[in-house]
Amino acid sequence: MRTKIILTALALLIFPSVTPRTSAPAQSGLPSATTRELTAMLNQFLQDAAVNNVPGFDRFFADDVIYTHSAGNVSNKSDIIKSVTAGATRPPRTDRQTKFSAEDITIHEYPDTAIVAFRLVSDEEHSAGTPPTITNYRNTGTFLRRNGKWQVIAWQSTKIPDAPIR
Repeated sequence: MRTKIILTALALLIFPSVTPRTSAPAQSGLPSATTRELTAMLNQFLQDAAVNNVPGFDRFFADDVIYTHSAGNVSNKSDIIKSVTAGATRPPRTDRQTKFSAEDITIHEYPDTAIVAFRLVSDEEHSAGTPPTITNYRNTGTFLRRNGKWQVIAWQSTKIPDAPIR
């Protein structure tokens, strides 16, 4: 009986510490420092992605990242950097420009880990007279804080099907 009480007490002490904190703590109604930091990182990364900024990708992704693309293929950091480097060396396109943004961001915080889920909006502006192409994805990233620095260790992207035309 004494063992059960001790185990129950330990469980009550341990389990609350692994319960995720949502992106806006109820006490203050304001996002935590971690949520603000990860949201800023995400937004900077999306700016870097629009211009194939290789150092931005290098900062964002950990060396041991696993990236599952919308098409189902899996990449590591070396693959990602090679792809971005190839895009950065091509001459910029003048007939279109792509901007990325994050909407519906949800962040679950743990002591040194955070899960970030959001809707990625790809807005491809074309030359005059052509409407933009908007593509939506649901992305989920797992961030790990190592030596005080957050980086993505896992990333999953899923294309949201276009709405049927009625």
